[in-house]
Amino acid sequence: MENRRVLITGASGFIGSTAVDKSLELGFETWAGIRKNSSREFLKDERIKFIDLQYNNPEVMKSQLTDLISKHGKFHYIIHIAGITKARHTIEFYNVNYLQTRKLIECLIEIDAVPEAFVLMSSLSVMGAGDEINYTPIKIDDEPKPDTVYGKSKLEAENWIKSLNNFPYLIIRPTGVYGPRDKDYLILIKALKSGFGIGAGFKKQVLSFIYSEDLADVVFKLLDKGITRKEYIVSDGNCYTDREFNLIVLEALKKKNILNIKLPLFLVKHAAFISEKTAAMFGKVSTFNSDKYRIMKQRNWSCDIL
Repeated sequence: MENRRVLITGASGFIGSTAVDKSLELGFETWAGIRKNSSREFLKDERIKFIDLQYNNPEVMKSQLTDLISKHGKFHYIIHIAGITKARHTIEFYNVNYLQTRKLIECLIEIDAVPEAFVLMSSLSVMGAGDEINYTPIKIDDEPKPDTVYGKSKLEAENWIKSLNNFPYLIIRPTGVYGPRDKDYLILIKALKSGFGIGAGFKKQVLSFIYSEDLADVVFKLLDKGITRKEYIVSDGNCYTDREFNLIVLEALKKKNILNIKLPLFLVKHAAFISEKTAAMFGKVSTFNSDKYRIMKQRNWSCDIL
């Protein structure tokens, strides 16, 4: 896989920067797609090349890519991770997760720069709530029924890409991603470290995870195999109850005694709503919001990766 050229969008983020590390490890000519004002905290390797794609101005983006290709050649692979998981307004999910993806691909097609493979980093959230009676694992061929705005916007991008004739897409639907640089699970870990195990709902919750470096490894191994026009659910292959998750974290922290608190879902729902509206009053976006509540209330995140 030497001397291959790859563009990784959303490269300043948790998953994106991990993919950049893997790309460099494999010897790729690595381009990081990030906004001008994005952090480069995890993108300090001198081998990384940068581009600030102007998704909202397709003509400018077309010029950017045309100029880059004339100087360096076409990208062999594009790993599109850029997206948002929270927003002040619903329309923002569609503008970023769907429309920006579409604009990028339309631009690539127009300038004859379609790569050998275009990876769309989607999410298990496109599948919606799993079976919460028998806890049957979610399968890749199940009908997607997303119940979050985030999941719906990701599914719209998936469906549009699959509608393109002969477009070399590769759709990745990871379950919960954890690892260095992650902030979402860090909140839960800090709570446990402080002595509090806070859960949403009283019914058993089954979780699944994938380590960020393993996710990056899966993506590049699929690219190496030349696989396209396929979709994959990605997890570590295991399932964990919410209690088991807490115990694993506590063991890693070498902590034994905590106060376990289970909150009824209706309280969590109201708290998410208040958090969301309060943040909006100050022009900010809350991580704990109505869309996140719908994810938290889901009892079955087990999945079949075969």
